[in-house]
Amino acid sequence: MSGLSLLAALKAFDATARAGSMTAAARVLAIQQPTVSSHIQRLEVDFGVELFHRRGRRLELTSFGRTLLDYTRRTFSGEEDAHALLAAAKNQYVGRLVIHAIGPHNVLPVLKLFNVLPVLKLFMKQFPQVNVAVGVGDSRTITEKILDYQGDVGMVLNHVAHPDLFGAAYRTQRLVIFGNTQHPLAQRATLKLRDLQGQRFVIREEGSTTRRVFEQELKERGVEVQVALEMGSRESVREAVAEGLGLGVVAETAYRPDPRLVKLTISDTSMATQVHFICRKERHQAPLISIFLGLAHSVSQKIA
Repeated sequence: MSGLSLLAALKAFDATARAGSMTAAARVLAIQQPTVSSHIQRLEVDFGVELFHRRGRRLELTSFGRTLLDYTRRTFSGEEDAHALLAAAKNQYVGRLVIHAIGPHNVLPVLKLFNVLPVLKLFMKQFPQVNVAVGVGDSRTITEKILDYQGDVGMVLNHVAHPDLFGAAYRTQRLVIFGNTQHPLAQRATLKLRDLQGQRFVIREEGSTTRRVFEQELKERGVEVQVALEMGSRESVREAVAEGLGLGVVAETAYRPDPRLVKLTISDTSMATQVHFICRKERHQAPLISIFLGLAHSVSQKIA
């Protein structure tokens, strides 16, 4: 298979894997479906590999296909970024930017996106021609989406180093301990971390960054608390605490004032999480991504 025909076949494979079917891939590539099918069949025959499992009309990537897709996404993502750069030079930055940001579900959008909104506002003011799409999720899911080329920029808590990711620190979020207004500790003006010894807590499930930072601080200080209840969202934690089922802990930016609740002042701790923006390492100089990260840096300097 020659260089050009191999490139066309790889494009057909990549588009099919992304779109989920050869028919959808044909629409993306503006070619006929039989051409897409022929390209993929030739790849499999010429190289003696199986790229898809055929489940009726549904296609599923084989193990080898998933590995090949990782390579083709790197290749063609670079091609797309090059095209975006040329288009930006010609059209004064037009295109689409997909952002995934941490945030609780089932609350007002402005509360969901508290951290990312200042950057979005600045970016959209400077580049009104760019179509921006924002999704909300947890840090783990967002990281997976960015690694899988399902978004351009992610905003996560406590970015974990990964060889394929570029990360930029954005802002620090102090952790807040809070309780029902009738809780015995709520009557005290200030507390020490040791005053939490033996207290019942309503806390997020395993894997929560806030929980990990909180438990690490307790472990280092020799304080033991009782995890009375695990909940799957910040909202459910808040409601359980409001009902008097235990104390809670959230990032300060996620705490919502409520007449049923009170923040506890812990004078001898500075527990905090760090918000980061992330993107694929090879894409951090792509035009729109680079601009967005630059604006995020300028915003972070103002709120530091």
